[in-house]
Amino acid sequence: MINQPVTQEEKLLTRSLEGEKRAFMYGNEVVVWAALAAGAEFLFGYPITPQNEVMHYWSRLAPRYGRGFLQTEDELSAGFAVLGGIMAGARCFSATAGPGTVLFQEPLSMAEMMRIPMVLVVQQRGGPSTATVIYSQQEVFLTIFGGNGEGLRVVYSPGSHQEMYDLTIKAFATAWEYRFPTLVLGDGYQAKMREPVTLYDPREKGIDLKPTFPMVGLKGVPGVDREPAHWRNAFSVEEELYEVLKPIIDDFHRAAPSLSEKEEGFLEGVELIVVAHGIVGRSVRSAVRELREKDIPVGFFRPITLRPFPDKDIKNVLTACSRLLVVESAQGQLAKLIRIAIGGELEHSLKMYTYFRPGLGITAEEVVQEARAILNGEREKDASVALL
Repeated sequence: MINQPVTQEEKLLTRSLEGEKRAFMYGNEVVVWAALAAGAEFLFGYPITPQNEVMHYWSRLAPRYGRGFLQTEDELSAGFAVLGGIMAGARCFSATAGPGTVLFQEPLSMAEMMRIPMVLVVQQRGGPSTATVIYSQQEVFLTIFGGNGEGLRVVYSPGSHQEMYDLTIKAFATAWEYRFPTLVLGDGYQAKMREPVTLYDPREKGIDLKPTFPMVGLKGVPGVDREPAHWRNAFSVEEELYEVLKPIIDDFHRAAPSLSEKEEGFLEGVELIVVAHGIVGRSVRSAVRELREKDIPVGFFRPITLRPFPDKDIKNVLTACSRLLVVESAQGQLAKLIRIAIGGELEHSLKMYTYFRPGLGITAEEVVQEARAILNGEREKDASVALL
């Protein structure tokens, strides 16, 4: 790693990771500061837009804190390098996007089976294939269910730089406490834009970051001085796989109520609820605030965890108001999660309207226009919903 000149802002911030500091920075830079604050020791990664600057900022700052960095030959190697580092007892992480997220699915699946606390930041880009390098919310299903398993992973969807900082730290805490791979699902807009953020030491706020420990290379003779460490992710017969996998699935579902998070607002006496996640949820919040100032009965619901999804919370909301508008920069990936969450209980009474813009940013003005049209009876229930 080559040390580069230090900027005035970096001089201020690198004096110490203790206390609170106000900064104005890019989203990818926020990820790096959060990882440093959470005690990450190594980043293994491969460059892909729009997450490149995570690697650039980390390689610039890591030497000042005694942290390490390795650029691997591809994302598959980066994922397995992260797993190897964690198994050796280090707090490691990576970041990727688009096609890189596809390649990360094999190490993510291994992490699910072997309970390895992998942390991965995904800055979504448009698809399919390489598509655009800018923005989308089209990696939701890939991030949640992309592996060849049951999606036993935690996925946070931040809507601001402050949440990017908070949730990246929380990802490290969650991963090492529950021993499931944990992902932060950002996007190209958040990665590339600058806005204010408050940096802090998580330990000073009482955030519990479990210590790391080696899973391999332990002292003593296995079976003589200590119990053998038996880590595996390949099984010979179906019954053996089921016997190992069932307790892991049970652990995940037991933890789900404690892990799921949401934000909701303006739900009193509503006639329409707008649902969105991530940075689109930010536009929705602004739109709903504007509508409520004009006494238009619209509320909003934003899942912060896409996995596990806040199932009970959205059921409660839709029991009170059966009309919802799903807004997303994808062709119904969030809408599908909602339908999975509510099951068949509310299917007969649910009136779902959709505003799908795959690969496009969505403004508050667009959401205001759609909500007004629905309440004025200018929009029929979407026929496309039946195809979700």
